[in-house]
Amino acid sequence: MKNPWYPGAALALFLIPGAPFCAAADYPSRPIRLIAPFAPGGGVDVSARFIAKQLTESFGQTAIVDNRPGAGSTLGTDLVSKAAPDGHTLLVTHNAIAINQSLYPKLPYDTVRDFTQVAFIGVTTFTLVVNPALPVKNVKDLIALAKAKPGALNYASTGAGGGSHLATEYFMLATSTQLLNVPYKGTAPALTDLVSGQTHVMLSGLPGTVPFIKSKRILALATTSSKRSIFLPELPTLLEAGVDGYEFDAWYGMHAPAKTPGDIIKKLHLTVTQALTSPDVRQQLMNQGIEPRDMSPAAFSVFVRREVEKCAKIIKASGARTEL
Repeated sequence: MKNPWYPGAALALFLIPGAPFCAAADYPSRPIRLIAPFAPGGGVDVSARFIAKQLTESFGQTAIVDNRPGAGSTLGTDLVSKAAPDGHTLLVTHNAIAINQSLYPKLPYDTVRDFTQVAFIGVTTFTLVVNPALPVKNVKDLIALAKAKPGALNYASTGAGGGSHLATEYFMLATSTQLLNVPYKGTAPALTDLVSGQTHVMLSGLPGTVPFIKSKRILALATTSSKRSIFLPELPTLLEAGVDGYEFDAWYGMHAPAKTPGDIIKKLHLTVTQALTSPDVRQQLMNQGIEPRDMSPAAFSVFVRREVEKCAKIIKASGARTEL
């Protein structure tokens, strides 16, 4: 049998237009921009800054976090979907990338088609929190109050399409309650108004929320995972509090524009994965309420597709919708 790897074949491969031959050898050739499509202070921002530090230390090129909040994270996400697929513009986000595919009727990108998954970072729970002045002490009280005054209570969210938005839509569906959405551009401004009493309720991602809970500026009622949070073990889950079938986590990851060369994806994934195995790095994330987890790019892609399908079912059942 003739050896297919004769010199002419190798030369032909080298001459294929656009072939990502040794694409990672000179990568990165300039600073890397990490788009975080939410305001500073929340889990996405925390995750992006963790990755920026690791990439800067590993590659010798500066990795910069660029917060681009707005339109439920679609502004920043769209920017990355249309960026050159060379690994120098990346997206760090959470569930919103899966949620928005069904939530927005005129999304300017396709979550599955226009992105390739790079690295899974970790998961965290959402926490059901209320302004301390609200006359409730537990989940049962909140549900009773919301049913007694349909539409009178409002809830803060990190914008249409944010995880907190869909988590609350899911909560209202599961409890037959009606709350009014007040969208913000991130966790920090949403929590600030919850503390001041401008809003009443929030299902907030744990990163950035714990300090408000510990200082008693807000009252935590429950968490949203299937099991109690290792960070707030004293709180019941919504399942334990009587909300049948409710389970909703936040997850964080890094994505690249579709058609980014596989060897660049592999190099980025390896760098993040190696960082996640470091006890110091893991503790830093745990201190922010994020439980580190690893997933191969292929497995992460399958996971995202399944999350898109799961969120589509919740959106259809709840009737959640927004205009772009």
